[in-house]
Amino acid sequence: MTPAVTGGPTLAARAEALLAQHWWQPQPSALAQLLRPWSWLYRALAGWQRRRQRPRALPVPVIVVGNFIVGGAGKTPTVIALVQALSAAGWHPGVISRGYGRRDAGAREVAARDPVVDVGDEPLLIRRRTAVPVWVGRDRVAAARALCARHPEVDVIVSDDGLQHHALPRRAEWVVFDERGAGNGLLLPAGPLREPLPKSLPARTRIVYTGGVASTGLPGELVRRSLGLAWPLAAWAAGSRQEAPPLAHLRGRPLLAAAGLAAPEKFFAMLEQVGLTITRLPLPDHHDYATLPWPADTAEVVTTEKDAVKIDPAHIGATQVWVVPLDLALPASLVGELMSWLPAPTPP
Repeated sequence: MTPAVTGGPTLAARAEALLAQHWWQPQPSALAQLLRPWSWLYRALAGWQRRRQRPRALPVPVIVVGNFIVGGAGKTPTVIALVQALSAAGWHPGVISRGYGRRDAGAREVAARDPVVDVGDEPLLIRRRTAVPVWVGRDRVAAARALCARHPEVDVIVSDDGLQHHALPRRAEWVVFDERGAGNGLLLPAGPLREPLPKSLPARTRIVYTGGVASTGLPGELVRRSLGLAWPLAAWAAGSRQEAPPLAHLRGRPLLAAAGLAAPEKFFAMLEQVGLTITRLPLPDHHDYATLPWPADTAEVVTTEKDAVKIDPAHIGATQVWVVPLDLALPASLVGELMSWLPAPTPP
C-alpha cells in the first residue's frame, strides 16, 4: 500500500503525471496524437527563439550538461561527477543553473545554508556536494558573468541544464538520457522532447546514458550509477565527515522510500536491487516538504539528496530519515576527451 501524500498533489502536478504516462510509451497514444498540433506550434516557437538568440561572450569556457527531453534523466548527478572530475584534475570549476522553483529570477550566488525557495533544490545540492561556486539565474549568461566577477579563480563553468539557452556560449555539450530514451519521440506537449533528435551530433556534443544502456539510436557513452551509503539526515545536513554506514546496513527492515523526482521509480528500483524492503512513496518532482508527506509514526524513511535539502532535521520527530546519495562513475575516456578541449587549468 502506498501512503497518502499530505495535502495531495497540485492540479499542475496531476496534469504533468497524466501527460508523463503517455510520453513514456514507445508509440504515441491517442492523447499524444490529439496534442500533436500543439507540438508543431512548440517547435515553431522554439525555432523562432533560437534564431533570435545569439551567443554572448564569456571570459571562461562553458560545458553544458542538458537534455533533449524533459527532466529526470540524471543531469544533476552528471554535473556533480563532472565538477568533481575537473577539480581533481586541477581546474577551478563553477556552476550555473536556472534554480527551478525560486521566488525570483535574478542572478545570485548559492550558499550552503540558503533556503531552497531562494536558490532551488538542485543548485543547493550541487553546492553542498562540490563546494564550488554556484550561481543561479534565469539568464544563464548574466549568472555566469556574475560568477566570474565574484570568483576570478574560476577557469571553467559547468551549466546545469541550458542546452536550449542559446545565448549561452559553450565549448562542449553533454546530452543526458536515462533508460527511458526519447519516449514516444514527439515534442512537447505531445511527448517529452524539448527539441527533435538530431540525425547526427554536432562537434563536441556527446551523449551520456546514465541508465547504463543506449536508449536511443544516437551513439554515446554508458555511465554506471550506484547507491552506496545511508546517511542519517542530521549528519548529512551538517556536512559530517564521519563515515556513513553502507546501504546494506538497512536490509531486513521495513522502510518507507520517499522520492520527489521526475522519475522516482529509478530510485525505488535501485533500493530493491541492493536488497532493501521498501514501501514506495512517489512525490511530485521538486516536492517542497512544507509538511512531511509520511505518517507521523513512520519508523524509518530513505530518501534522495534532492529531497533531503528540503527536510528540516528538527521537524522529523522520532522518524529516522536516511539520505542516500546517487553517484555516477564517468568513463575516463569521456572525461579525458572533454579536458582536451579546454585550456590548461589556472595555476593555484
